[in-house]
This record gives sequence, C-alpha cells and structure tokens, in this order.
Amino acid sequence: MHRIDLKTGKVDLDTENPGDIQSWQADNALQIRAAQAQTDDGGTIVRVRNDGKSPWRDLIKWGPDETFGGVNGFTPDNHALWVTTSLDVNAARLLEIDIASGKKKVLTEDPQFDVSGTINNPKTNALEAVSYNRQRREYVFIDPEVKSDFAALGKVRSGDIDNVSQSLDDKKWIVGYVSDDAPEYWYLFDRATRQSTLLFTNRPALEKYQLSKMSPIEFSARDGMKLYGYLTTPVGVEAKKLPTVLFVHGGPWGRDVWGFNRYAQWLSNRGYAVLQINFRGSAGYGKEYINAGDRQWAGSMHTDLLDGKDWVVKQGIADPAKVCIMGGSYGGYATLAGVAFSPDAFACGVDIVGPSNLNTLLKTIPPYWSTIVAIFHKRMGESEQVLKDQSPLFKADQIKAPLLIGQGANDPRVNKAESDQIVAAMRKNDKPVQYYVFPDEGHGFARPVNNMAFNAVSEEFLAKYLGGRAEPPTSDESKLLASIKQ
Repeated sequence: MHRIDLKTGKVDLDTENPGDIQSWQADNALQIRAAQAQTDDGGTIVRVRNDGKSPWRDLIKWGPDETFGGVNGFTPDNHALWVTTSLDVNAARLLEIDIASGKKKVLTEDPQFDVSGTINNPKTNALEAVSYNRQRREYVFIDPEVKSDFAALGKVRSGDIDNVSQSLDDKKWIVGYVSDDAPEYWYLFDRATRQSTLLFTNRPALEKYQLSKMSPIEFSARDGMKLYGYLTTPVGVEAKKLPTVLFVHGGPWGRDVWGFNRYAQWLSNRGYAVLQINFRGSAGYGKEYINAGDRQWAGSMHTDLLDGKDWVVKQGIADPAKVCIMGGSYGGYATLAGVAFSPDAFACGVDIVGPSNLNTLLKTIPPYWSTIVAIFHKRMGESEQVLKDQSPLFKADQIKAPLLIGQGANDPRVNKAESDQIVAAMRKNDKPVQYYVFPDEGHGFARPVNNMAFNAVSEEFLAKYLGGRAEPPTSDESKLLASIKQ
C-alpha cells in the first residue's frame, strides 16, 4: 500500500505485502490497520494492528470450507472491525469484532444466503443497511431512517435498488434501479423532501423496446438438493417447446443474479428461452451449497446443469431436441464437459475461453492468483488423475454436438493452448468445430468490435442448429471473422 500526496504527487510506501495478503483495509483515519491473508490450505486470517506502526496480530481465522468472507470496514470509533464470515454457521453473516478483546457481536444473518454488502454513512461511517442477494436483492436496515428512505424509493419505480451513492452530509443520494426488462435508471433522491428526480438511464437506446422478463426459479437436483436460477423467455411468444440456451456463468465460484442481462436479452430476442442455473459450487448460498461442488466439476456440478435442462423440458418450456449449452470461462468448461460427458444432451455448444484440460489449466495460473492457488486445489482437486478424469479433452472422442469456440490469444487465465487442444482433438476425430482466435484479446472479449463479431457468428451457429433468428454479420465483421478463423 502506498500513500500519495495529492498536491505534490509524492508517493511513499506505507505497508508492504509479506506475500500472503489479498486485501488491505484502512480505518476511518486512513491508517492501514487490517489485512486479509490467505493460508496455505486455502483458509483466511484477518490481521489487525493498533496503529500504523504497531505489530500485526491475528484477530479471526477460518478454514477453507467456509464461504468467501472478508473485511467490510471499521466501526466509526475505529475500535472494532466489521467482518463477513460463515464461521460457526452455514451462510456468511456480518460480525462486529472488538479489536482489543476479540469479542464478537452478530449484526445480521440468514440461514441460507450470504451477506452481500453494506451501506455506511459517508461521513460518520455508521452502518446503515446490509444487503443480501437472495433470489433478488434485499436489505436489512440498521438505521430506521434509511428504512423509511427505501420505502419511499420503492414507490418511485419497480426494480431492485442496486447502487446508492451519498453526498458527504448524507442528505442527497444518487440511486440506481436494476430491472430485468429495462436499462438501469438513475435518480437523484432528496432525503428531506423524499423527492426523486430522474437523471438518466445507462442504455437509453433500449427504452423504446419491450424487453424480456427474467423469472427466479427453484428446482430439485437428482439427489434432492434445492437449486436456484433464472429463466428468461421471449416477449410475445408462448413459453412452450422453445429452442433453449443453457447459459452457464463463469467462476465457477460466482453466481447469476436477477436483473438486466445482455446475453439473456439478446438470445431471447432471437427466439430462445435462456436458462441460467446457480449450480452447486456457486457462491452466495452458504457454505453447504458451495462446498457441495468441491471436486465435482464433471460430477454433480455437471449433473445440476443436466437436471436444470430436464426441469425446463418437463415444464413444457424447452424443446428437448433444441437445447444448446453456452458460456465463458468456467461456463466454457461446462460447455465442453456438457458435450463430452453427456454427448446426447445438447444440440450444440458455444465455448468462450473455456479450459479443456484441468491439469494444464492449474499449471498456467497467472502470478496475480498466487494467493488463491490453494483454493483452486481444494475445490478442483489435487490428484492429476482426478483432474484428468474431469477434463473434457480426454473425452473428445465422445463429442457428437457441433461446437463453436472463441479464444483470446493473450488470455492469462485460460491459456490459448486450452482451446487449441480440444479443437485439435475434435478435428482428429472428424467432429464439427468452428474456432476463432482474437489476436488482441485476453480472458474474454473486451473490444466491442470483437464482441459483436463473435456474437454475430454465434447467432448464425445457433440459428443453424436451434432454428432461431439471426442478423447476418456486417461486411467488417465478416472480414474480421475470416481473418481469425482457424
């Protein structure tokens, strides 16, 4: 951590990382007094010190089986620390821990859902509200006045309040409303008068369209475990026997959330139902949920996706013969695993920067992930044989479904060789695969021109195998795709 003089630009080293620190926390006087460290086994230690010169000491620690918790900040008097952790319970709760004595106080908890974040007074740092991402975003209010403010805001428009930016005196807020079928709307809110003034939307060109609704869903996996997710269906079309895209999130230790999703809107506009499943291993649902995915990349994490497909078919929504699996990063892996381990389950697959060989993936982890290598081994497995058994590359001869693969040439997380390997294996077996390597991209497509070009070829691919609508690539997109096709 460095301290910068804003007038002179002088930079001084404040606190040096001994090598295991993932994040730092300054107190309300801007003194670095808390740090979150990763242990060799994937656990966490929260360290504190009395002031900027005092020695560090451990305040709380938890093992690798807990959820991804962390430090939320200091209390207004700087005498205690707010920490999110699932220690001693299932889901991550918010604790207030006295720095001197270590005494803990529970501020809020839920048996199933992890604490997501906090809202604090911008001047005093007093805790005002705590958020949870259940099926939608919800709040627990610490300050009753803030609860009244949210009640007034709830009457302004539908949607979930996702962002609150406060003036220093906390009298005016800028508030963002997230909806499933609209761009994000931003308002200026006067707390004294309870008046809201529309400022802008983040995608004004979308305001004239009727967009698709996203519905929270729940279903039981084959072993009885309750799973969560979201379903988006096209506007103005009966949700019956639709071609469907199972769109798998990355991470995998992340999750899908309710709200505007550009992929869900794009695909539903082309005529597809879009199913997003927070399979076991997804974050936000407590440690039992995430730990159930340990060493199950091609096991129950994979069968959860199959069970989700079966659920949407049984509801009569999806055409069982026209379901594609698609995703990026872990979602790309899930695509490869889907067509390799269950070759009759999907009509086609779209893999964006997905790993095909888990052993080579772990051997090429970038340096900036060095503090979390233990988490990868804990949750993926350490045995080379176990990792090989869960690698789609070695089941490539079983693949029947056509594949479309997109890869960045400079990807530091999922090396280009991961895609090269599976493409070579498929072509050796005379399996249909389209492969595009973007020379100026890393992990995913950051440049709009590249993103749009891959979307264009994805539309053509999906239309060919599922029968939805497709907008032809522009001449520039066609030239780009022709130049990078391998």
